[in-house]
Amino acid sequence: MEFADFAARAAAIEAEPADLETTTLVRELFEAAGEDLPVVVRFVQGRVFPAWESTTLDVGPSLCYVAIARAAGRNVSANDVEDRLAETGEIGAVAASFDFGGQQGLAAFGGGGQTDLTVATVDEELRALAAAAGSGSQDRKLDTLFGLFNRCSPDEARYLARLVLSEMRIGVGEGTVRDAVAEAFLVDSADAAAVRDDATAEAETTAARERRDAAIEAVERALQVSNDYGRVAVVARDEGTTGLDAIDLTVGRPVQAMLAQAGTVTDALDEWETVAVETKFDGARVQIHYDGREVSLFSRNMEDVTDALPEVVEFVEREVDVPVILDGEVVAVDDDGSPLPFQEILRRFRRKHDVDRMREEVTVELHAFDCLHAAGDDLLTDPVTDRHDRLRDVLGHIDAVSELLRSDDADEIEAYEADALEAGHEGIMLKNPEAAYSPGKRGKNWLKRKPDVETLDLVVTGAEWGEGRRAEFLGTFLLSARVDESSGDGSGDEKPEFRTIGKVATGITDERLAELTDLLEPHVVAENGTEVDLRPTTVFEVGYEEIQRSPTYASGYALRFPRFVEIREDKTPETADSLARVERLAERQ
Repeated sequence: MEFADFAARAAAIEAEPADLETTTLVRELFEAAGEDLPVVVRFVQGRVFPAWESTTLDVGPSLCYVAIARAAGRNVSANDVEDRLAETGEIGAVAASFDFGGQQGLAAFGGGGQTDLTVATVDEELRALAAAAGSGSQDRKLDTLFGLFNRCSPDEARYLARLVLSEMRIGVGEGTVRDAVAEAFLVDSADAAAVRDDATAEAETTAARERRDAAIEAVERALQVSNDYGRVAVVARDEGTTGLDAIDLTVGRPVQAMLAQAGTVTDALDEWETVAVETKFDGARVQIHYDGREVSLFSRNMEDVTDALPEVVEFVEREVDVPVILDGEVVAVDDDGSPLPFQEILRRFRRKHDVDRMREEVTVELHAFDCLHAAGDDLLTDPVTDRHDRLRDVLGHIDAVSELLRSDDADEIEAYEADALEAGHEGIMLKNPEAAYSPGKRGKNWLKRKPDVETLDLVVTGAEWGEGRRAEFLGTFLLSARVDESSGDGSGDEKPEFRTIGKVATGITDERLAELTDLLEPHVVAENGTEVDLRPTTVFEVGYEEIQRSPTYASGYALRFPRFVEIREDKTPETADSLARVERLAERQ
C-alpha cells in the first residue's frame, strides 16, 4: 500500500464523526491493505510495534522538530517548527504546513524531490530507527526522519509526524479495530448491512446481529490472549474463526492486566452473594513469565522490568518448575518485613543501573495473586478460585501467594480489611469468585476497597514556572481527569479527552521539582508567560481533603487542599481516573 493512500484514508477517518461510519472506513482500509495488513492495523492506532512489545522509537519531540525543519529547507529552524506548534497545537498540522521534498543529502534517498513512499518502507525505516543505538545513534535517527519527511506530501507528513510521536488520534481505538477486523474478514456483507439497515425485518436483523457479535467475540478473545492486533487481523483474514480460536497465550509475551474499579462490600455481596477477598498491596503490578528456562517480568504498562528485580527472578527460578504466567504485586518492605510506601518500589522500577546497590537499599517481596497460564494450560476463562488453586499448585510458597478469603459475611470481610490495614497495606480487593480473567478490562468483577482517605490519579496537562529560587523549575501543575470512561477499560475507541480539575504545588521538594521539570519540559507544546501547556503524558497521584463543585475548572469540580503524592509511572493517561469517578466520589461525600 502506498503511504499516500494510507494518509488519505486516515484523513477521511479523522473527518468522520459517526462511529458506525468510522468502523466502515477502517474496515475498507483493512480490506485494501493486502500484504501490509499487520502494519496498517498498527499504524492506524499510532503504533509501530505490537502492543505487547516494549520496543519504542525513542524519538523525543525536539528531534522530530529538527527533522521537520531540515526537510522544510535552509530557512526553517526547529524554533520555527515550535512556533507553528504553539499556534496550531498539533504536530501533524505543523508538518503538513511545510513544503518538503527539495532537500539533498545521503538521507534523502539519493537526492531531492519526492519519491513514492509505501507503508512497508515507512515501517522498515522506523524499525531501523528504533534499533539505532550507541555512538552517533541520534544523528542516524535524525537522518532517517529527515529522509522520510523529505519524501512526504503534506498529508503524508501529517500522519508520519503523528506516528513518530505516538499521537495519531484519528478516532480509532481498540474497539473500532476489533469491529473492523470482524466485519472485514468474518462477517458476511449482507449481515453487516442488515445490522445497519433499520428497514430490514426484525428477525433478520436479530440473526445478523448475533452472527456479527459472535465474530467480534472471536476477534476479541484472540486479541486478549495475543495482544497483537496485526497478527489477529491476518489470522482472521487467512484462517477465519478456526484460526482465531487456535491463538493461545504465549509465555514471554505480556498481556494487558485486568483492572478493578472502586466499590464497597455491600456492592459485592449484593451482586455475587459470596465474595473472594484479597489484600490490596501498596506495590507495583508485575506480570511474571517463566518458560521453563528464563524469567521475564513486565510492568502494568507491559514494559520489561526483569533486570530491575533480580531477586524476583531468582525466586521464580527457585520455586517454579513449569511454564507459567502469573499476576501479582511487588512490594517494598523494611527490615521487619512491613510494607513501605509505594514510591519506594518505584525507586526499583526506575533503576536501570546500579541495580545491586539499589537492591541493598530497597528490599522487595512478591505477592502473587493470579495464575493466567500453567504447564501448557491457559486459564483466562477459569473462575477466580480455580486460578488461585493453580497458583498454589505451581508456586506453593505461602508467603508469596496472596491469601484468598471466600465469604458471604460482611462482618468477616470488614475484619479481614481491618487486619490488612493494621499490617500497613492499602485495603482489600473484592472479586467475583466465578469471574474469568479479562485482560485490559476494568469491569465490575473486581472491586477495590480503600479506606476513606482518597487519592486520585490525574493527568498533568499544564504547569507554571516558579518564582524566586524556584524560577528555573516548573512549580505548579495543572491536573485533569479523563473524560472518556470507556477508554480506561480497554474498549474505548478514541484517545481520551481531559478536563481540568485543579492545580497542585504542595508536597513537592526542590529535588523533586527538578526531577519533574526534566520529565515534563520535553512535552511542552505551548508557552504563554509563566504558563505552559503540556502534552498529556504523565500521571500524578494526588491526595485531597474534599471534592467541591466549581466553575473555575472545565470538569466542574475542584480539589480542596490538593497535595502531590507521587508520579504514577505504572499508569498511562488512558488509565488515569475518569471524570465519572470524580463525580461518584463527590456524590458519596
